[in-house]
Amino acid sequence: MSPTQFSFSSMFVLGLVGLAFHRTHLLSALLCLEGMMLSLFIALAIWALQFNVVGYSTTPMFLLSLSACEASVGLALLVATARTHGTDRLQSLNLLQC
Repeated sequence: MSPTQFSFSSMFVLGLVGLAFHRTHLLSALLCLEGMMLSLFIALAIWALQFNVVGYSTTPMFLLSLSACEASVGLALLVATARTHGTDRLQSLNLLQC
């Protein structure tokens, strides 16, 4: 495994570990998701450049646009949660209530 592949794999795994074990606030969970998406974006972009694949050169841009949409939805949920519950702590949210 090259150092580049190791760095992007470790970025993704660190984001996944942060999402799995450090879920106290909604904002920290959203930041871990963004880190995972950015590591995937950079890895796909470098993969397309290394192998000169023309067909997959638009895939990183599509992933980046999905990541921007995910970030906007996440921030909207964060604002709505903070307005209704007064906090963004995930332990105080009851997902079974409407």
